[in-house]
Amino acid sequence: MGHTDNSGLAATKKGVGARLRRKEDWRHLRGRGRFVGDIRMPGMLEVAFVRSPCAHGKLREIVVPDEYRDQVFTARDFPSVKPIVAVPKIDGFKYSEHPPLATDRVRFAGEPVAMVVAPTRAMAEDIADSVMLDIEELPAVVDAEAATRPGAPLIWEAWGDNVYVARSTEVGDLEEARRKAAVVIEREYRMNRQSAVPLEGRAILAAWDDRLDELCIYTGSQSPHQLRVGMAQTLGIDERQLHLIAPDMGGGFGAKRVLYPEELMVAALALKLKRPVRWLEDKREHLLSAIHCREHHHKVKAYADERGRILGLDVEVYVDAGAYSHWPNSPFMETGMVVKNIPGPYVVPSYRCRSYTVATNKSPIGAYRGVARPAACFTIERTIDEIAHAVGREPWEVRMENMVPAEAMPYRTITQLLFDSGNYGESVRRVVELIDLPGIRARQKQGEPDGRLVGVGLASFTEQTAHGCGEWVSRGTPVIPGYETATARMMPDGSLMLMVGIVSHGQGLETALSQVAHEELGIDPERVSVRHGDTQISAFGMGTFASRSMVMSGGAVARACRLLRAKMAAIAAHALKCEVESLRFEDGRVHGPNGSMGFEEIGRIAHLRQEALPPGMEPLLEVTTTYEPQIDTGVFTYATHAAVVAVDPDTGKVDVLDYACVEDCGTVVNPMIVDGQIIGGIVQGIGTALYEEIPFDENGQPLATTLADYLMPGAPEAPSIRIGHMVTPTPHTEYGMKGMGEGGAIPPPAAIANAVRDALRGIGAELNETPMTPQRVRAAVVAARARAAQAAGVPSAQEVVQ
Repeated sequence: MGHTDNSGLAATKKGVGARLRRKEDWRHLRGRGRFVGDIRMPGMLEVAFVRSPCAHGKLREIVVPDEYRDQVFTARDFPSVKPIVAVPKIDGFKYSEHPPLATDRVRFAGEPVAMVVAPTRAMAEDIADSVMLDIEELPAVVDAEAATRPGAPLIWEAWGDNVYVARSTEVGDLEEARRKAAVVIEREYRMNRQSAVPLEGRAILAAWDDRLDELCIYTGSQSPHQLRVGMAQTLGIDERQLHLIAPDMGGGFGAKRVLYPEELMVAALALKLKRPVRWLEDKREHLLSAIHCREHHHKVKAYADERGRILGLDVEVYVDAGAYSHWPNSPFMETGMVVKNIPGPYVVPSYRCRSYTVATNKSPIGAYRGVARPAACFTIERTIDEIAHAVGREPWEVRMENMVPAEAMPYRTITQLLFDSGNYGESVRRVVELIDLPGIRARQKQGEPDGRLVGVGLASFTEQTAHGCGEWVSRGTPVIPGYETATARMMPDGSLMLMVGIVSHGQGLETALSQVAHEELGIDPERVSVRHGDTQISAFGMGTFASRSMVMSGGAVARACRLLRAKMAAIAAHALKCEVESLRFEDGRVHGPNGSMGFEEIGRIAHLRQEALPPGMEPLLEVTTTYEPQIDTGVFTYATHAAVVAVDPDTGKVDVLDYACVEDCGTVVNPMIVDGQIIGGIVQGIGTALYEEIPFDENGQPLATTLADYLMPGAPEAPSIRIGHMVTPTPHTEYGMKGMGEGGAIPPPAAIANAVRDALRGIGAELNETPMTPQRVRAAVVAARARAAQAAGVPSAQEVVQ
């Protein structure tokens, strides 16, 4: 890639658009990363938690053996620590106080009740096992819809019900849609509860520093600056006394962006003992008590004309939000997001949605890659396919006909989202070519030698990224993360240091931000260091989530580098005796009509030879600035995915044979990193579609608390994935970038469900619940065959036996 803009910068193959290998991979591939689990301090103690064995009950007594009284701590030992509270600015929202250690009541199985310290984790766990809990068990609430009915047991008695908040949205004339409809599709869709399961679990090491008068905390947090705010509020200390450092992190996916009781109490214990204490979460703890995600139940009635054009949608949404409202965003973010995104990339004239954010006796629900949009996409994309079947057309044709046309951009949706740019229908057309739909239809006619049934399914989506201030205000979130910060510091030797408020935990941001610096300054990315995740180094930043980091932090870095370049240009023009406008930055040097000088010469003048500066200029080369996109609602990435599956109707097993994706995230900074993010997201989406689930029994006991029960896709389950790119730069961000970190995970459940439906159409079976396990597929096949037999007057197998 190469271009010259009006700044005089000659871009090279190392800037925006280059396929640079990730800088951070060098240390990780050699085992030289530094995670919280790698950090040890003299005198450090390890922490284990005593957790509630039941989902709901009154905590009568905590019985600690006498010999361990100095090593076991309960809520009584921390009278000054406040409950965790998150109250969104939403009318009617009923908030919960989340005690860091349970006091009079436990509200989900796995809730922390006490904490134990010992020289090793094994010793701490042994002591924890000796602590006895006297709990009077109460009826558990495990079904979100049942929890809203009169007479359901109450989780928070002061509320009078189990609903955090109920909202209703109605736009357009749904009655007219009913009158005009040639087709009415009515379905219920379920996306069951999951966990994020990053490779590295939650982790925190806290140590008091007398010299600095601060508590230094190493923690795997996606938003250390925000976490510092929440911790300071609950611990009751000044924010200046909290120093948070996020070292290398083994994934986050949203699960490491909330203030957890365990993290808060480890910090409180370090303050109390004035000794380093550390807690490393194991996988069972993660599956028990880290925020869960995805649990949605949608009831949909869709109205369409004889061609399959949507006339109206009538939707009822239940989100199982668990027992507590987490900080900072509360559980309403999930419901608010799904309500806005169910119409998808389509023109929907009429829309009504009633939503219920419901409390149950489960771990709190929170953000996971995609945040509600997988459920929204599943609902609208399954419905589009059923409309297409009803009118006798190919689903891809009906999709294209319903989509917002390119010429309508920018387009304000019925839920007031502003689609900024793109050609949605073209992504459908291209993915149909990429997946070879005619070839698949021919293969279906021939049949499979092993009796399996082949099907193909599509799913399209839009992903709202880099949300601006106005969008967060409209959601009522307590914290408004509408901007990002960056500091650009040129060193005396001409190397560059970038300090940013985001955190990289697998996205390659150290590489991509270096490419932005190269784009603006012409500096070799290898001479750029990116510092992130340290609250005492970078200016206040919001962190990494919501597909925002490259747009927001990249924009802030671009702006900071331009401001830095202006000062460097003034120094160079003064030294080279020429006009600033005549200068060109390239290959670590500033070139003018009378010669050139290296960045190291400019750095030396700015720091060490003040007399050579232009008159009146202050020394040093350092700039701190903020950035927010020029559009409040954020910018929209979009894509269409296609899956080919083979279904064994006798066993219910589903195999993904082929997968294709055509996406548009605007200008691509590093295509190799983007492809990696898409592939990783798709595999996570396959997990949602086919494998991952935490079911609960009637007593609120989770039935998948180890990786033997909680199934996840691995390399054998990942199909060949082909990616096609479209590039529609948005006018609202630096370089026309759009976020894309979550997009890969959003449509796979819908695409795979539509493919399974396509495979089983001849049988008359369909699946509207994830994960589509062999048991569920087999049950759908048996039920469809029973219906067919009944319609034909053939007795069922059960009737024959009788």
